[in-house]
Amino acid sequence: MLHGEEIVNDATLELLARTATAQAEAGVDVVAPSDMMDGRVAVMRRALDRAGFVNLPLISYAAKYASGFYGPFREAADSTPQFGDRRSHQMDPANAREAYAEIAQDIAEGADAIIVKPALSYLDVIAGARERFDVPVIAYNVSGEYAMVKAAGQAGWIDERRVTMEILTSIRRAGANQILTYHAKEAARWLREDEGVISARRAPAFASND
Repeated sequence: MLHGEEIVNDATLELLARTATAQAEAGVDVVAPSDMMDGRVAVMRRALDRAGFVNLPLISYAAKYASGFYGPFREAADSTPQFGDRRSHQMDPANAREAYAEIAQDIAEGADAIIVKPALSYLDVIAGARERFDVPVIAYNVSGEYAMVKAAGQAGWIDERRVTMEILTSIRRAGANQILTYHAKEAARWLREDEGVISARRAPAFASND
């Protein structure tokens, strides 16, 4: 919620609680707020519990950085800020320690899993979160990271399939339990194709007596 050009944190929390409850009543499988307001997880967890959704998972965008990699999505969704930017409530890209503090706070408030966003430029944060916290760590491979690979692949500068799988492997290697990515459908198809090749290579060979 805005008061003039200032974000009002506490007033926003009430709106978030109402939104989370409405989403739960509509039948969502999880609630995953991306607002980055302070105290949001506790407020939404209480609201969901009071409404009877005590078992509905709450996933927090606990480490969401103020990044230039969101550009393509914001343009497509027409969600670019009309004034200023989101650095007031998203994280400084140079600061890793703040991410761990925010993650710890959100877990203490009731988050069942946490998201690190973006993924590729913050592999160290993913790895650090995996080492420090015993909840699922989800990495968000965002639109700008995806668009760079697609553009370079279409220009013939890189092998898109190879680079995509290398990137997703690096995110998994860093410690992500799950990956949110625009590459998902293509990556799933390529993995199935690779499984088919491996299975064919492992199939027993039978000599013919003809």
